[in-house]
Amino acid sequence: MADKSLNRNEFVAAVAAESGQSTAVVGGVVDAFFAVLASNVGEGTKVAIPGWLAVERSHRAARTGRNPQTGEAIEIKAAYGVKLSAGTKLKAAAKG
Repeated sequence: MADKSLNRNEFVAAVAAESGQSTAVVGGVVDAFFAVLASNVGEGTKVAIPGWLAVERSHRAARTGRNPQTGEAIEIKAAYGVKLSAGTKLKAAAKG
């Protein structure tokens, strides 16, 4: 696990410093980016930014599971999840 983390405010401030824009403008862009991402993924559209990342909705089929306390069999409903895939540029940056 990483010993460092960057929260939203720190991320916005770093992008603002890098781009020369105000934190208010960058904050609005970040919010809009995630709103568009959530809307499209929620509709089942794959969002891909070549080299950086791809985000898509995945489907998990209904299945039988076990209650860990009682061992009783339970039915787990079908559900949707989110799959994130790192692109080549992001993977290369992680290698250092």
